Amino acid sequence: MTDHTDDELPEYLGPSKSQLKREMHALQDLGKRMLDLNDEQLATLSISDTLHRAIMESRRITQREARRRHLQYIGKVIRQEHDPEAISKAIDAFHAGSEEHTRRHHLAERWRDKMISEGDKVVGEFVDYCPVADVQHLRNLVRNARKEVEKQNNTGQARKLFRALREWIDEAEQQ
Repeated sequence: MTDHTDDELPEYLGPSKSQLKREMHALQDLGKRMLDLNDEQLATLSISDTLHRAIMESRRITQREARRRHLQYIGKVIRQEHDPEAISKAIDAFHAGSEEHTRRHHLAERWRDKMISEGDKVVGEFVDYCPVADVQHLRNLVRNARKEVEKQNNTGQARKLFRALREWIDEAEQQ
């Protein structure tokens, strides 16, 4: 057993080998998340050209072992050149935006279905919710979509109504 006096503390040798491995695996996981981004999202990240090229190269690699080694390289580049927390937060923001996109999509679907089933009463409610909507155009779209449903022919009128609703909802919620 080692005797230590109060003045004599064991010296800190840095993180353990296990801790270093955990950190490296976390960086590789961050690299995997970056691979899932589309080109537009990737372009908005503030990353070096080296990391950008490594990610683009990794997308072309199909062999499992080669891809694993390349992810190790991406993790090394992230560790050397970047702030991993900032990159992770930016990627999380993209996913939050995706959830918002899905929420608006479902909202437009619910409005469309309600308008087709209930008619002009709901159009007024929608205009109260979304004042940027063109009332005359909206009523025309609803009328055509209702006719389409009644005649059971698919002319795409419900889809046109959905697209218009989605645009108005996006415009109203971004203000």
